[in-house]
Amino acid sequence: MHTVRIRHNVVVTSNTSPHDHSATNPLPEELGALFDAEDNRMNQHVASPASSQPTATPGNTEPVEPRTESSTSSLPDEEATAIFEELEPSSERTHIDRSEIIADGVKVLAQWCIRILIIAATGFAGWYVIKQFWRGLLPVILALIVCTVLWGPTAWMRKRGVPSGLAALVSILASFGFFGGLIWVISPDIARQSQTLYFQAFEGIQKVQLWLQGPPFNLDSDELSNRINTAVQWFQRQSGTIAGEIFSGIGIATSALVTIGVVLVLTFFFLKDGEGFLPWLRNIVGKRAGWHLTELLTRSWITLGGFVRAQALVSLVDAIFIGAGLILLGVPMALALAVLTFIAGFIPIIGAFVAGALAVLVALVSLGLTKAIITLAIVLAVQQLEGNVLSPLLQSRAMNLHPVVVLVSVTVGGGLFGIMGAFLAVPTAAMIAVLFRYLQDMTALRAGEKSADEITFVTTAGSITGKFGERRGKELLEKRRREQQEQKTDAPHHASTEGTDTRTGAISPLDKLNDLVHFFGKHK
Repeated sequence: MHTVRIRHNVVVTSNTSPHDHSATNPLPEELGALFDAEDNRMNQHVASPASSQPTATPGNTEPVEPRTESSTSSLPDEEATAIFEELEPSSERTHIDRSEIIADGVKVLAQWCIRILIIAATGFAGWYVIKQFWRGLLPVILALIVCTVLWGPTAWMRKRGVPSGLAALVSILASFGFFGGLIWVISPDIARQSQTLYFQAFEGIQKVQLWLQGPPFNLDSDELSNRINTAVQWFQRQSGTIAGEIFSGIGIATSALVTIGVVLVLTFFFLKDGEGFLPWLRNIVGKRAGWHLTELLTRSWITLGGFVRAQALVSLVDAIFIGAGLILLGVPMALALAVLTFIAGFIPIIGAFVAGALAVLVALVSLGLTKAIITLAIVLAVQQLEGNVLSPLLQSRAMNLHPVVVLVSVTVGGGLFGIMGAFLAVPTAAMIAVLFRYLQDMTALRAGEKSADEITFVTTAGSITGKFGERRGKELLEKRRREQQEQKTDAPHHASTEGTDTRTGAISPLDKLNDLVHFFGKHK
């Protein structure tokens, strides 16, 4: 028998006997029996369209009792309802299926993995580009760092009517005069004691040789000379490596003088025309993006200036403590060594090492081994205090960075780009932190978590951006509320119409059962 059944826009066909379900979808026996009962009921309804009226058969005048719906399907409906309730989850569930939780977690994990891969690929591409153009970018970065120091005096002179070019030139010359004055102060002391130090150094070397030839080392003169020559050769190789690293990192065409010249020229033009950069940038990218860039770049500029001031303070503390220790020990040229320590503090890693080694050497040749060991202890103590406590603390406060971030950034920067990478690692990390904080502020405004008055903006453009972001956040919040209200309003309508019978308006248990039969057969 060929049967066509339609349940909720689902057509089920069968070319076999109503009692033969083996050729179609394998179903439980209870479902098969209920399916057959429904077939019989529908066949009787089709054969007797006026089944609701009394009829009589030929030769029999007795009226036939009307066949009601309950007389043929009351029992199947009850069984169908029971089976359907077992197969269909209750609407008032006390727990969620674990597969749904796992699927949602895997989906979120996959989305974040894709995002992380995209960010990592972008970061690698940026690192590769920077590494290729490092020698050209380095003078620009150094000029910007110098400008953060000289911008204050230049702006002060411009406010008092000094032309911008003249103010920039005066600031640069004044900085040269400052460092030249330091050299002029320490030069007489160095010149006066240099000859004495030379003879003391020669005498000290002889004393060291005699000391090594005695117990407990007992080295003969030939072996000692060989070891000294080996040490000198190693030092020369290391000095060449360090010098090559410095000049390759900061030099254009391997020349530090050319680099210094380029930095000075760039510094002059940055000081002279720096105020016109942001308006020019706003004209290029548009007002709205220009407002964001104005606030972001200004914050970065302030942070970079804080880094330079913090580094200067750290170098000053090193110079004061080491200089005081040298004066107390009576080391010659203590003032000159203190000034050298201050200047070397701006050169990461190698600067402190060279200044400390020179102080120990002067103490050794002038005062002997005991005072040299004490000097070494003072230098190491100050450098450890500065490197592990003072520098991370001051730089973290000046740039709002955690000390751990400062230490990690110096390590990573030094490993990737050498000495200059270590020097620029902290301001680079500070720039990245400024960007993330600004994005967090904008996100908080859009989400309605903060108002524009609760965020500190450093420019008028930033205040305008904050007001716009706050208004946009209110609009988004109102839109979400309207969408939720519409969903609540439409929910009863969908619940009352979805899956109902078009004739009676109710969902028959057998209709639901037919849907389950079709689902099981489709996904067998």
